[in-house]
Amino acid sequence: MQRILAVDDDKDLLEVLQLILEDSGYEVETLVDGKFLFERIKENHPDLILLDIMLGDLDGRDLCRSVKARKETHDIPVILLSASHSITDSFKQNGNPDDFISKPFDIDVLLNSVEKQLAAA
Repeated sequence: MQRILAVDDDKDLLEVLQLILEDSGYEVETLVDGKFLFERIKENHPDLILLDIMLGDLDGRDLCRSVKARKETHDIPVILLSASHSITDSFKQNGNPDDFISKPFDIDVLLNSVEKQLAAA
């Protein structure tokens, strides 16, 4: 079973993501604080990361660049989520995300993006 790590400071959204993804056959781990991202990656070895851009005092784009910069994590697909940001510039930088989904998201868009990124990994 493929493992997904969903990171968002909105606990309600994490519950929704977890229900949708588990119902689609994925094992889902959630995290409300991006500070513990690399600890959770080391513990659970996710196949994909869903990462909110606005994580309190952290920026998900910076976390994405860190994931992509590390040898042990750079191959993990990262899908950024945001209700208020355009990430066009993020795709042009080193450490860019593999995909972007704007909130509120359509369930089919979410699942198609997840399937696409997992198939490409």
